[in-house]
Amino acid sequence: MDHKEVAKRVAAALGEDNLVAAAHCATRLRLVVKDTANIDQAALDDDADLKGTFEANGQYQIIVGPGDVNTVYKELVAITGVGEVSKDELKDVANTETNPLMKLIKVLSDIFVPLIPALVAGGLLMALNNVLTGQGLFGPQSIVEMVPGIQGFAEIVNLMASAPFAFLPILIGFSATKRFGGNPYLGAAAGMMLVMPSLVNGYGVAEAIASNKMPYWDVFGFKIAQAGYQGQVLPVIGVAWILATLEKFFHKHLKNAIDFTFTPMLAVIITGFVTFAVVGPVLRGISNGMTDGLVWLVNTLGGVGYGIFGLGYSAIVLTGLHQSFPAIETSLLADIAKTGGDFIFPIAAAANVAQGAATFAIFFLTKNEKQKGLASSSAFSAMLGITEPAMFGVNLKLKFPFFIGLGAAGIASTIMGFAGVRGVSLGPAGIIGFIAIKPASIPMFMLGIAVSFVLAFLATYIYGKGRMDVPANVATTGTTAQDINIVKTSEGVLAEELFAPVTGQAIQLSETKDQVFSSGLMGKGIAIEPTVGEIYAPADGTLTVTNDSKHAYGLLTANGAEVLLHIGIDTVQMAGDGFSTQVKQGQVVKKGDLLGTFNIDKIKAAGYEATVMVIVTNTMSFAEVQGIDNQTVTVGQAIIQTTAPVAK
Repeated sequence: MDHKEVAKRVAAALGEDNLVAAAHCATRLRLVVKDTANIDQAALDDDADLKGTFEANGQYQIIVGPGDVNTVYKELVAITGVGEVSKDELKDVANTETNPLMKLIKVLSDIFVPLIPALVAGGLLMALNNVLTGQGLFGPQSIVEMVPGIQGFAEIVNLMASAPFAFLPILIGFSATKRFGGNPYLGAAAGMMLVMPSLVNGYGVAEAIASNKMPYWDVFGFKIAQAGYQGQVLPVIGVAWILATLEKFFHKHLKNAIDFTFTPMLAVIITGFVTFAVVGPVLRGISNGMTDGLVWLVNTLGGVGYGIFGLGYSAIVLTGLHQSFPAIETSLLADIAKTGGDFIFPIAAAANVAQGAATFAIFFLTKNEKQKGLASSSAFSAMLGITEPAMFGVNLKLKFPFFIGLGAAGIASTIMGFAGVRGVSLGPAGIIGFIAIKPASIPMFMLGIAVSFVLAFLATYIYGKGRMDVPANVATTGTTAQDINIVKTSEGVLAEELFAPVTGQAIQLSETKDQVFSSGLMGKGIAIEPTVGEIYAPADGTLTVTNDSKHAYGLLTANGAEVLLHIGIDTVQMAGDGFSTQVKQGQVVKKGDLLGTFNIDKIKAAGYEATVMVIVTNTMSFAEVQGIDNQTVTVGQAIIQTTAPVAK
């Protein structure tokens, strides 16, 4: 790679005077730009030396690859004259440049993403309870009525399913307070205050007020309603912000033992009074108004409302606005007797399947092997509800598959809207989403999904036929699919094995929470959830990458594999805190040599994932790169095999 030329091309594509600040991590340039509309996206997409681009957290990120990104960054800074900044400084600049709406969406995303496992678990249990108790699914009687012996089992399932929603303010209090920089356990305590059994249950507040049965506290002549906040979202987020703000204020102005003793009490008591007296009632009204407005709109427009929402859903995903939907969906599900269920879920499922089907059609149309590989993996991901790799990696680059997907989703959503399809729990918004749908509506949901898939696939295939017949090289080395074969010896296929650098649970890269790794843009490999904070060399070779943050290593093996070892997701932000290294760039290491250590607890306490990625970044130089299936691994266990191609 000619690093200076790559930097020149990147600078030209970014646009004159468009770059505000720049930093880099082990694999990518992290940039803040004035206006992404001024970027020549096609030039970056077509650059053979770049692996892809995406936007996240207000940053425009360009994937260069380990070993090269450092030099390209230095050349880019020299060419543009932009000042070098640290990762934290870049984050501050990105927050400044981000508009208020996107900041709000980011906050909601940060709060709700950690809660998704608990909500999905409760949602799927709720779906199971619906299958057991719902009438009309397998006949006029429910399964419980047909088999009375499972009544107790169904009741226990219902109890477990209801728990995350009944005590939702506690979960949100913990997550939101942590997001706002406060003590999450104080946030959980504040959430507990809002759902105390002595309060009027949140679902009965409106009725208690209307019937004049609401009890009040008399505080110096001021009446405060004894109202609970079960099922509420916005009031709890407001409480968490107040609590975290007060806590930081007292930490700053109280010292030592006084701070330790009195800060928690002062923060909680002030937050409690302000919440029950003012903030809670106001935000409850706003939250109920938002939910009631959406329910009214969908109920009024019916299938047309579904269709309009479905037509624009994937476009909303591009902006990140969909990150705010869990808050609305949670409110819809928390008061399902009033709302009738979650209308966002079936629309999201239709939109995701449509984008996946369009990408799947590209798999059959394209002759570009790199694009074909990306299309196959991202289409499957989209079918299960994760559409970003499909949209950003395939559909938006070609444009027509994305817009065809929008149209197919609109039609499918209209069908489901007129049939009154609603979700009764959270779940995977894709082809298996039927588990979260009202039992009686499952057939119409599946019809909508089928329509979405068929329309998107056929329209994309027919329109794209003849437009995608130009062959392209498979790899940056110039080797094409026709130029390689697999050498076989008496022992089988010629291969190199890579060994586990850490001990833990191996998972597929597609399951990780960083789209650069999960989408395969960096190459094939596996990920490991570590249980021990030590990382070892996975093979004999030379270290091509080490960095100041000590969270990533690059290794060139003796057989030519370029291996990236990346500890955690976004852990570059920790600036080396909790990490140590035993090696230097250029050092020759043997398989099993200790490279460094990392503190798993400190990584998680800082709010980051500790997942270790093991990726062959020059995947296209091999006939095959194959990793093991999900299982527990120990250091030194074989986890990846590379099959070496040779020219005929």
